[in-house]
Amino acid sequence: MTSAAASPLAGRSILIVEDEYLIADDLARDLRAVGAQVVGPVASLPQAMRLLAEAEAPDVAILDINLRETLVYPLIDRLLAAEVRVLITSGYDAAIIPDRYRALPRCDKPVSTGHLRAAAEQVWTGATVSLPTP
Repeated sequence: MTSAAASPLAGRSILIVEDEYLIADDLARDLRAVGAQVVGPVASLPQAMRLLAEAEAPDVAILDINLRETLVYPLIDRLLAAEVRVLITSGYDAAIIPDRYRALPRCDKPVSTGHLRAAAEQVWTGATVSLPTP
């Protein structure tokens, strides 16, 4: 595990939007362990939009594309407009993702929270996201 001193996420705010409680909780714990300031997690698009409207934009956002049959594309648009670095997660084939979002860094589910944290570190540093299979 990356230590807080070694993680580029230390001191950075990370928005987690994930509707699977255990994944969201484990990811939040993993990010806090390396010194990140977790925003959320939230499990719905309305919650995420409200949180974004009420708080300063995060440094990085980790977003599940599909939140109980609601797609997060409006949130992605707002985050990108605010120059937030976005990492998307999905259990769906990349072909269903609209063209304008296909270039975003993505982790295919199932994925471990450790791999998500590593991907978020890569997103923050501008590295190409490449993760081993979980």
